[in-house]
Amino acid sequence: MTRPLPRKALILLLVVALGGAAWWLRPSANTAHKPAAAIPVRVVGVAQQDVPRYLGAIGSVLSLHSVEVRPQVEGVLTQVLVKEGQWVKQGDLLATLDDRAIRASLDQARAQLGQTQAQLQVARVNLKRYQLLSSDDGVSKQTLDQQQALVNQLQATITGDQAAIDNAAVQLSYTQIRSPVSGRVGIRNVDPGNLVRTSDSQGLFSVTQIDPIAVEFSLPQQNLPTLHKLLEAPTPAAVEAFMDADGERSLLGKGHLALIDNQVSANTGTVRVKAEFDNKDGHLWPGQLVTVRLLTAVDENALVVPPPVVQRSIDGHFVYRLDGDKVAAVPVKVLYQDSTLNVVDGVKPRDCLVLDGQSRLKPGSRVETSGQCAEPQRLADGNRGASPLPRDTATARDAGSTVGAGLPRDGVSANNPEPQP
Repeated sequence: MTRPLPRKALILLLVVALGGAAWWLRPSANTAHKPAAAIPVRVVGVAQQDVPRYLGAIGSVLSLHSVEVRPQVEGVLTQVLVKEGQWVKQGDLLATLDDRAIRASLDQARAQLGQTQAQLQVARVNLKRYQLLSSDDGVSKQTLDQQQALVNQLQATITGDQAAIDNAAVQLSYTQIRSPVSGRVGIRNVDPGNLVRTSDSQGLFSVTQIDPIAVEFSLPQQNLPTLHKLLEAPTPAAVEAFMDADGERSLLGKGHLALIDNQVSANTGTVRVKAEFDNKDGHLWPGQLVTVRLLTAVDENALVVPPPVVQRSIDGHFVYRLDGDKVAAVPVKVLYQDSTLNVVDGVKPRDCLVLDGQSRLKPGSRVETSGQCAEPQRLADGNRGASPLPRDTATARDAGSTVGAGLPRDGVSANNPEPQP
């Protein structure tokens, strides 16, 4: 029979086993002091360029002069001398009405004038005769006065007859319908052979001026000081109109600021603004909705970074700048932003900034960059025109309303609320 081990021996064996396990599981010196792995990021350099500032809005294209062509006299429409969609000039003959009844009235008025003129001629001869006889008391003074009154009456009748002729001539001219403006003929509403009246609910067709043309849009009342300065400037402020379709933006025309309305809408807190455009190519069409941007200023030699570079925390805006193989959080001030760029203050030209991967960073983090720290592609005016609707100046200057940027607090990023181990 096997004798059991003493109690002290069992305790000794247990201590030896635990010590061996602790020795086996202990971290090596190399592992304990191994530095944290570098975080992969992309970087970009700070560019310096002139940056135009814009106010953006949605506008409606309006004709400067659009006319609904209506008859001014009643009659049968005999001819329509223009085609739908045809370009016409002011004064061109568009349509004619049956003028036979009006011509007859004109002839009648002329005949009446001739008759009255003949009566006046006879009355004047008799008046002279009575005047000679009255000197010898050959006729009474009453007869002479009556003849003078007849002459005066016939003279007044002639004036009325001439007015009737003029009125008939005007009515006759209305049977020839001419274009009041230069523009494009719309869709015809009435065909030849129909009786048209001045009280008809719709006209024959419309003629709309296309070139030049206007775009009306609304801006917040906070922009009124800027708008007044632009109107008072010696050079008209530039305005561009775009069409957004299928995710792309195409330039429709370039114009200038023409006027601002004389009051602010109490319901919306906005003011209506009108811009005028040369439209020889006809890209702008009345009633069309377009994206408008108004050039308000140009920041010369501005420091420009892509929007993802700028981060935000509770303390404000910041960027991660590359210092060797580590990053430092640098506070910046956002002066202006739109969908393609941010104008900032607080960095230097050609500083190397983190473009993406900021969510894993904190000040002092080791990073591994991919590619060269090159300046972002220069954002030409045409490229920015293809971007989404830019923010207005008031929004751009309000740091509290911009997206991204702010110095991390206690090593905590806005995108990463928990400190990195």
